Amino acid sequence: MRENGPVTSATRRPETPASTVPPRLIATDLDGTLLRDDKSVSERTVAALAAAEEAGIEVFFVTGRPARWMDVVSDHVHGHGLAICGNGAAVVDLHGGPGAHRFVKVRELERENALDAVRLLRDAAPGTVYAVEQTYGFYQEPAYPKLHMEVPDSLAPAEKLLAPDAPGADEPVLKILAYHPEIDPDAFLTLARLAVGDRANITRSSPSALLEISGPGVSKASTLALCCAERGISHEEVVAFGDMPNDVEMLTWAGRSYAMGNAHPDVLAAASGRTVANNEDGVAVVIERILAERL
Repeated sequence: MRENGPVTSATRRPETPASTVPPRLIATDLDGTLLRDDKSVSERTVAALAAAEEAGIEVFFVTGRPARWMDVVSDHVHGHGLAICGNGAAVVDLHGGPGAHRFVKVRELERENALDAVRLLRDAAPGTVYAVEQTYGFYQEPAYPKLHMEVPDSLAPAEKLLAPDAPGADEPVLKILAYHPEIDPDAFLTLARLAVGDRANITRSSPSALLEISGPGVSKASTLALCCAERGISHEEVVAFGDMPNDVEMLTWAGRSYAMGNAHPDVLAAASGRTVANNEDGVAVVIERILAERL
């Protein structure tokens, strides 16, 4: 199912102090948050996630990763088995395991908007190169660096990759990736947002100057808000965790939110609380505390 259009209800400043409403859902980023730097899930974290689910608290993985990279946590899905991928561009059922996932909801980036973003950002930042992330395919320009552990399905200029007759033209575009070899990552994000305006939503989660460009209004927060509304869960009943700019909207929306000890300054400013770093199992530390409070 494809869904388009902005969801404006997922923009809210954090409450101080954090909400004391008993949580019904935990939303956690993966890289730099739930996962350790070696991309593993510690035994402590696995136990904490299972204990949360057993206590009746749903756990949602909310990540910038594409669905095909979710094998790292596919063994740890419980209950609903859903994850929000591509910075909110897709809700995916992981019950089938690696390679057998099912797209439950798709919020695509219209090709016209994607082409506008490519053109405007090329003008604002010459030297920008692109890749195109679709539901199942990955395509890139020849000059796009090997930032991902995969072989692209096709190499061509972005304008051709996004054309009506392009390979995979029958698949929705989830996001485009824009890389610049020289510009400071935060400066590149600011420049891109000014250049592209409301034609797309732009964020980043990489330490390099790599931007992630989604449809207007599409973010981790807005898709999480949709999933929560379907379950009758309010933002006050959500606890969220993150570490990078693509987590900011989700952290400001959730009733309780935690920036990791290794978080970007913008995340530290957005979250209502802090925990220790990902390598110290910061998510598990908070979940254990939440469960202890329920006793």
